[in-house]
Parts: sequence; structure tokens; C-alpha cells
Amino acid sequence: MIKKGENNLKKPYVILIGSASGIGKSTVAAELAKKLGIKHLLETDFIREVIRGIIGKDYAPVLHKSSFDAYTVLKNQENFDSKEDLINAGFVEHSTFVIPAIEKVINRSTADFDDIIIEGVHLVPGLINTEKFKNVASIYFFVLSADEESHKDRFVIRAMQIRRGGKQLEYFKENRTIHNFLVKTAEENGVRVIATDEVDNTVQQMLRSITEQCETVYLQNTVEELADVVDIIVNKNGGIIEDVSYMLPGFREPLKRRVNATDMNQAKKFLKSLEDNPKIKKDFEYLYKLSKNVRGTKICAQNKETLKKIIEELEIKGYVSHDHD
Repeated sequence: MIKKGENNLKKPYVILIGSASGIGKSTVAAELAKKLGIKHLLETDFIREVIRGIIGKDYAPVLHKSSFDAYTVLKNQENFDSKEDLINAGFVEHSTFVIPAIEKVINRSTADFDDIIIEGVHLVPGLINTEKFKNVASIYFFVLSADEESHKDRFVIRAMQIRRGGKQLEYFKENRTIHNFLVKTAEENGVRVIATDEVDNTVQQMLRSITEQCETVYLQNTVEELADVVDIIVNKNGGIIEDVSYMLPGFREPLKRRVNATDMNQAKKFLKSLEDNPKIKKDFEYLYKLSKNVRGTKICAQNKETLKKIIEELEIKGYVSHDHD
């Protein structure tokens, strides 16, 4: 079991895990609850059922549909520019009936100083207001994602296991549209998106976000040495490269790129793109040259000890620049 740090002792955990149906958030949430020793784990589907008992179908037909087919009962469907816009509008309207109740649950949990994990498709970045809870809770919001093939495979497995996934399989395209919408709104609202592969890896990434320590380190390396830098940070020590700042001549403010390299597979894809596309590699080499090969790199790790170890290993290899200390 992982215990909260000293700064969080007076604040309960509120952990929100959103995703489209069939991504695996229930499994991930249960495992995360076990790791953190959190006994309160709630699905937003249960909250929705309570709301359905209060608000009738005649008044709110979208509430009484599933998240992925709520659009079928929207009025004036011809006014939407695309099928995707229509699906997302139905999903948003469906979720807005559930979110006020979710916020009530969070209020009660924080009032009782109880840790809680809430998971469900109705946790939409930008609709649920996490800011108002930051003074009373250690609140974390994640959106889980998966590539289309993995998403569809999980739907098939789910249909076989629980014998009620058939309808969702029929609406897979709609579910995929909601998946893309959630990822997009998460990125727009600063909510961390975590690509799901194995459950353990996904949970470890979330734990890293919850307990992580971050520091901006000025690194000096060539494009050819970038693979070694990434290997030290991400592969060997499980760290994250969150963003990179380039100090360019003639600019008062650094050019900042959000990287969010959270696992080695993601990093390998980026490194391979450099090798496979000479133009991209040449552009990076030019950018490195302009910044004299020095970049402010925000590195995050699961604890202070790991962060210190990463910086020490980079220092040994000569990648740490002290000109900006």
C-alpha cells in the first residue's frame, strides 16, 4: 500500500478516471484502489441509475439512453454538421444530468475526509469542475485511451465475458467517437491522458502522477544522443519527460513544447519517426543548433529518490548543463 505524503495528510484523495466504454477503466480503478488502500470506489453508472429514478424518461430521454446512443433521441438532428458532432452532443447532454450528482458525492467524501475513486464515461473534462475541490482534496483526473484495434478487441472480450456487450459492439463507431472526444477535451483542459496497454503499466503511470516529483533540468545533448537520454529517464527509471523548453536567440521567452513522454513505447515511436523522416530529424538538428544543444527539460518521477537517481545518471553521462544553474 502506498501512503500519502506529508503535504496531503489533511486532504483526502479524490481520483477521477474517465474513458469511453470498453477501455478498461473499471479494472484499472479497482487495481489502483488496492494499491492506494482506498475503500470507496464508485462507478458513475450507479449514480446515473439514481438520477434516472428521479428524472423521468419523458422529461430527459437522453438520460435514459446509453452514453453512446443518447444522440438518437436529440431533437433537430439535421442541424449538426456531422455525425460525430451529433454523437458528441448527445453524449454531453447525457453526461450533464449525471455530473451535478458526481460533484455532490465528492462534496460528501471530502466533508467526511474519505478517499474515493470515481470512474465512468460521464467524467468529461471541462464539464466537471475540479478546481473548486482543490482546497479540500488531493484531486487527480485521468482519461484513459486506447488505439482503435485494442479498443475493439476489448469490446469483443467484454461481450463474451458479461454477455451484455452486444449492443455496445453495434455502436462501436459511436463509442470510438466518444473516445476521441474525451481525449481531445482532456488535452484542452490539462487532464492527463494515459494510453492503456497492460493494467499494471497503466496503474503505475497513474501512481507516478499521484506521487510524482518534478524538476526542470537543463540538458545538453545532440539529436544522436537523444535516444540515450530518453532511455535513462523513461526506460531505466520509469520517469516522464513532461515538456521541453528551447532558449532561442532573439526571443525573451523560451519556446516550450509539451512532450508528455510517459512510457518507452511512446518514446520509441518518436525516436523512430526521427530516423524514418530525415526532414523531421533535420528540423530538430536545426532547433538544437539554435539553442546550442541546451534545453530546459521538465522531468517527473514517482518520488524524490528516483528523480535524484535520474539526474545523477544524466550527470554521469555529461548530459546536464550547469550554465543555467
